Amino acid sequence: MNCVDAILEVFRTRGAETYLGEPISQQEHALQAAYLAVRDGAPDPLVAAALLHDIGHLLDLDESAAERGIDQLHEEHGSRWLTAHFGTEVTEPIRLHVAAKRYLCAIEPGYVQTLSPASVRSLELQGGPFTPTEVRHFEAHPYHRDAARLRRWDDEAKVPGWAVPDITHYVPALQRVCNSG
Repeated sequence: MNCVDAILEVFRTRGAETYLGEPISQQEHALQAAYLAVRDGAPDPLVAAALLHDIGHLLDLDESAAERGIDQLHEEHGSRWLTAHFGTEVTEPIRLHVAAKRYLCAIEPGYVQTLSPASVRSLELQGGPFTPTEVRHFEAHPYHRDAARLRRWDDEAKVPGWAVPDITHYVPALQRVCNSG
């Protein structure tokens, strides 16, 4: 199975699951984030990252873990799974999108107040806002700007009933950036 087929299968089997305390499904969230990336003129790798940023939630993780105070590091799990088929321009913004939330909370006054209640709860599990040292370390990463863009789309992609293109719309972009078709 090529990488695009594997991704479509993951969304087919698990995409209808609720998106972690939000009023939409995992797939709706992914499609909205990808749509926002396209709308903002993002290149294909960043569109793919937006679509796939939370795929770690769909890869057999225990989604009730957060309720028990456990962060399963979905960003690491998803990034690792995708590394076999995508380059760092896709996987690094995904790996860093949680860190980007912590970063934006630290550098942008009022950002925390824009987060959904579920995102605020997960922020606590993820370590809270960055310290000044963590901010400097994050800013030194070559993909920190892409991760921050992805984070903003992630935050906005939680709108019930929003009609955006379906997953087949993104197949050509995925094929262009996938290392194995």
